[in-house]
Amino acid sequence: MEYVSTRGGTGAVDFEGVLFSGYAPDGGLFMPQRIPLLDGDTLRMWSHLSYRDLVKELCSLFITAELVPRNTLNDLIDRAFSRFRHKDVVHLSRLKDGLNVLELWHGVTYAFKDLSLSCTGQFLQYFLEKKQKHVTILVGTSGDTGSSAIESVRGQKNMDIFVLLPKGLCTQIQELQMTTVIEDNVHVFTAHGNSDEIDEPIKELFTDVDFARKYNLMSLNSVNWSRIMVQIAHHFYAYFQCAPSLDTTPLPVVEIVVPTGGGGNITAGCIAQKMGLPIRLVAVVNSNDIIHRTVQQGDFSLSESVKATLAPAMDIQEPYNVERILWLLSGSNSSLMKTLMEQFSVSKSLKLPEDLHKKLSETLRSCSASDEDIVRAMQRCWEENHYLLCPHSAVAAHYHYSQPDSLGLAYIIFSCFSFLFSMPRCCLSSASPAKFQDAVTRAGLVPQLPPEITALTGMETRSTPLERGQDWAQLLREQIEATAQR
Repeated sequence: MEYVSTRGGTGAVDFEGVLFSGYAPDGGLFMPQRIPLLDGDTLRMWSHLSYRDLVKELCSLFITAELVPRNTLNDLIDRAFSRFRHKDVVHLSRLKDGLNVLELWHGVTYAFKDLSLSCTGQFLQYFLEKKQKHVTILVGTSGDTGSSAIESVRGQKNMDIFVLLPKGLCTQIQELQMTTVIEDNVHVFTAHGNSDEIDEPIKELFTDVDFARKYNLMSLNSVNWSRIMVQIAHHFYAYFQCAPSLDTTPLPVVEIVVPTGGGGNITAGCIAQKMGLPIRLVAVVNSNDIIHRTVQQGDFSLSESVKATLAPAMDIQEPYNVERILWLLSGSNSSLMKTLMEQFSVSKSLKLPEDLHKKLSETLRSCSASDEDIVRAMQRCWEENHYLLCPHSAVAAHYHYSQPDSLGLAYIIFSCFSFLFSMPRCCLSSASPAKFQDAVTRAGLVPQLPPEITALTGMETRSTPLERGQDWAQLLREQIEATAQR
């Protein structure tokens, strides 16, 4: 299994190569040269596996045994999930009106990113110990990625991590989960800008090939293929939990509803589809709706500004993983991707070619939710189930509640035509509501805070401010150079 850039400007590399990379040197993103195709018999056999074992099977398709022997791979994944609070790692809650919520947030930081980053941290440590190597990790975060990345590598002597967060645009808990980690290898920067603005200096450093090579720069954002790879398991597990029976031919279809920001999780779903998993994907976004407009109209263009919403981890205007999805749907057409992405880089506006837009709209459905929609979904879920949703998960629930099969009276009236509504649906739940007290309170509900979250407010914090007008890329360079000399 080898990996290539979506823009075709680099040679093929193995899993170790992409693990230690951020963007490809040509500015593209790494993808497998070949997507494995699974037959129905394999899917039926996998349907009995735990989430943990699904991750092992999927990772073994993308990481050769020559690089990581299978027994070692299994041990690394077991170690990655050892700190998760739920015995099954993830958990499906079956609620009223057909609302299935797959809780992906039982890790240390109460966010779904703990799943992929805990595994990625173990893979990194394996290769670093083997090669006696040091790396510098650069991460931009809109909320949850930073704390999950920090937890995956904190205290490690052969890794330094530099995290940029948008000051005041994360929740207090999200920010404290980063700034309260006092470790020699953890460096947190609070930037006075939005999520897209903090990505710019990071990309600038990665495209400086000499600097990136000298300091072994790498990324733990969903730019990193390892994260996408682990997230493929979310879709397989959701499918197996919600499919009514696998005894039929063809296999039944399950609709997977994915809260979408940078697009890593929906990309993983598209890859799962390519592997033969019979799922229908729905990308759900908040008022920052570039993905929704791209699916509906072929309009991959920035709005005037990023809107601050109740679902801050999705307050993103440049969802970089869309490039991976378009590459997949174009038949791995790297030349086309290079042309389209270079045009977007210059103008921040792109109209998809008609045939590519057609393939995208056939592959994905989409929906956008306002803050009012989010609040209503949180309220309805609590009223019907006494179950709290985080605002990102509520975006998925909003889509579910807007469908005919969850409209109560309409469902009863049309129940004789149940074949129209027979497709089961699973909403991916990306974070615990405990991290979003303001949103819970705005919905008129009472936050439920675990002691680990409550304790954060009394802990020491440490971070470096990045002010508007400063050269953030240069400041980062200086900090990385100083840390290397230490």
